[in-house]
Amino acid sequence: MNFNNNLNMLIKSDVSGSGAVQSLPQLWAKKYVGKLIDPDSVWKEQASLGRTALATKLQEHLRNTSAKAWTKTETVLGKEVQRHDIEHQLINPWQISRDVYHIYEQALDAYANNILPRRLSVLVGPELGEIRRRYTAVDPRVIGFVSMQFHYTGELLLDPLPAEAKETVGAYFKVIDDHLYMPLQRAYNAAAEYDYNSPVLEGVRKLLPLISQISQKICQDVIELYPNYQCYSGLLSNPRVQISSRRDIEMFQVYLCVCALEKNISIVKQELFPLCVMLYPALSVSWDLVQQLINLLQIEIQRQLGPEQMKLFKPYLRSMEEMFSPNVFPEELLGKVSAC
Repeated sequence: MNFNNNLNMLIKSDVSGSGAVQSLPQLWAKKYVGKLIDPDSVWKEQASLGRTALATKLQEHLRNTSAKAWTKTETVLGKEVQRHDIEHQLINPWQISRDVYHIYEQALDAYANNILPRRLSVLVGPELGEIRRRYTAVDPRVIGFVSMQFHYTGELLLDPLPAEAKETVGAYFKVIDDHLYMPLQRAYNAAAEYDYNSPVLEGVRKLLPLISQISQKICQDVIELYPNYQCYSGLLSNPRVQISSRRDIEMFQVYLCVCALEKNISIVKQELFPLCVMLYPALSVSWDLVQQLINLLQIEIQRQLGPEQMKLFKPYLRSMEEMFSPNVFPEELLGKVSAC
């Protein structure tokens, strides 16, 4: 029975004195509620319609998701910003939100149009490099807050997606993560200063294609060494934690490449070390674990490149090992894995 028939029946009932017309607002309310959509089913339906529909739905949720990511970032890093005495005016939520929206919009457009993630990297790499340069210009530690905001936005957007769509869309979001967490543009700029046959450039050219493979191997080794270790997001074997772990190991290698190309450790002193000191305690990552990562990195790079090319990176790895030693940190920032 349609709505008009229901209405006519209610009017006739009222004429007969039953007072049923008082139910008209309830009838309208039920009709409205009946049209509401189950949010969980929307994602499954949109995914089945293809890339364009899914990208459109994700873009519709982007602004709200970015706001949720901001809350999550503040929860994790709010105290660290105070602890490190970072000037609050350097963290502009409106500017960061605009950057997040603009970059993710491009990533979703690329996904919708079947542009490969590696092509997206070429398209947005310079812009992400400029965003990174802008936020590190006054205080390099600010990029930790910004990159985490970008990361959580992508993570929250992926959460409700079916597994297959999550993996496919995630490849596009990884491009964003990589360029924000890693000084890729700085590495490219430093490499441009060398002759093509330079030994340093040759070593970097050989290492860069291997960083994902090396990261995966080290990540698995660390899981086996510390099977019960739990950080902020869960066990090291948790798929989400593994993604972040591999990204961090890749990040260390890119910083290492910049050191070799610039022939100094300054980028680690000014950027990587302060970032890790800000992020890792908040994420329950111990310095024992970081030092183990650096030890395994030395083993894997020498195994992959050989002793001659390893000489290019060894001084900077040794400096990292000294800087990230658990002996450097006070007890409250130590968080030894042996206690877990």
